Amino acid sequence: MQTETMDNLKMIAETARDFAEINIRPHIMEWDESQTFPKELFHQMGDMGFMGIIIPDKYGGSGLGYNEYVTILDEISQVDPSIGLSIAAHNSLCTNHIYEFGNEEQRKKWLPKLATGKTIGAWGLTEHNTGSDAGGMSTTAIKDGEYWIINGAKNFITHAISGDIAVVMTRTGEKGTPNNSTAFVLEKGMNGFSSGKKENKLGMRASETAELIFDNVRVPDTHRLGEVGDGFKQAMKILDGGRISIAALSLGIAKGAYKAALKYAKERHQFGKAIANFQAINFMLADMATEIDAAELLIKRACKLKNDKQKLTKEGAMAKLYASEACVRIANNALQIFGGYGYTKDFPAEKYYRDSKLCTIGEGTSEIQRLVIGREISRD
Repeated sequence: MQTETMDNLKMIAETARDFAEINIRPHIMEWDESQTFPKELFHQMGDMGFMGIIIPDKYGGSGLGYNEYVTILDEISQVDPSIGLSIAAHNSLCTNHIYEFGNEEQRKKWLPKLATGKTIGAWGLTEHNTGSDAGGMSTTAIKDGEYWIINGAKNFITHAISGDIAVVMTRTGEKGTPNNSTAFVLEKGMNGFSSGKKENKLGMRASETAELIFDNVRVPDTHRLGEVGDGFKQAMKILDGGRISIAALSLGIAKGAYKAALKYAKERHQFGKAIANFQAINFMLADMATEIDAAELLIKRACKLKNDKQKLTKEGAMAKLYASEACVRIANNALQIFGGYGYTKDFPAEKYYRDSKLCTIGEGTSEIQRLVIGREISRD
């Protein structure tokens, strides 16, 4: 990587780190305990350029690439992964879907508000009975003149309550048939479009997760993204990039947990020396550092492919699979190094531990990543 690019990434990292230390760290446990989604913080981050990182400046975005995107997510997630998760969902799912598949009129209508953080974005694919089986979704869109009537519900949706705009996948064909899904942009305030139950979660508690409900919502055809029947194909392409997001989120959690554990191991003394000098602890730290570097290299490879507009289905899945599972192992070991203190909320290890697990579930479980990787290597 060229020196100029490295210097730019370093500057971006410092900016994100400073912002997180000043505006996020003082509130981490307050937001976590109360499950507060700090919407005003996201408006601030819009001013910083964190809400439209990969969107061109002509639409109000920062016009940056995926290396910069990963850097920002990494730094924010080291401080509070739940804020990192919300940045990822807003940027790579909702906003990026409109950018990738919207026409020029749609881009001009919605992207400036999203990219500058004036509005918060949500993205709806998952349903109560169809997680990975998106082809069997129950949310339907039926054509009615120049409108579509949407009925159904989505669950586990980030920003379902506080979001202003949602990209929603609907079924416009029969269940189980090819090309049976179409994507639409819905705006809060549309009749019949509402939010449901907010989930009470193990971790990532400051990132809001809830239901989206559609009760005869009349949506203009001008809100349709791409062609009728292309929704599932669009979603799969969006998830290719989304896997980089979750890999970067995982990397931030892993780094945060590792740094906290390393600092504690150097400060904590037993039997006359720092516990970092005991081989059992030292080997754990060595494994953690190695896995972080390995995850980072896989993410960088996926970023290069994404920046070059190359196919990255396999590489994105590999980065997401490895980084997310490594992050869970690292968070677990960090808590072990803290010992009894790690099990209390006075130290950061327990929160990294709770937050880490979502990374092996969200935007495709580890099992789905292995399925994707296996399918891709069988084609080679």
